[in-house]
Amino acid sequence: MPPASCPCGLAESYAACCGRFHDGGLAAPTAELLMRSRFSAFAVGDTAYLLRTWHPGTRPRQLRLDPGQEWTRLEILGRTGGGLLQTEGTVEFRAHYRHRGRDGFLEENSRFRREDGHWVYLDADA
Repeated sequence: MPPASCPCGLAESYAACCGRFHDGGLAAPTAELLMRSRFSAFAVGDTAYLLRTWHPGTRPRQLRLDPGQEWTRLEILGRTGGGLLQTEGTVEFRAHYRHRGRDGFLEENSRFRREDGHWVYLDADA
């Protein structure tokens, strides 16, 4: 059962926020909203959405999520580009998780590109 509130941290319900992207009805209009929807996909275990929104040149052949890892909170630390009329952007974030009873976080500056009118995750900026 999907969560009532959206895991990405915005005030809307999951269905009105990232769920509308996960079900394939809409595409995220900005790089930040794609980043948020991808975090939510990790949180709800939607590997199909993660693969679908991954750039074909960097996408893994398959993706297995660790069932012992719970994604708990997302912080957006910064962004460049990634707007409605742009073709590239970055989103710097901190994703908090709980793994086998221990808290941790992943910090990354993700690169996004618009391909065929849709934002996709390219890779992490080193």
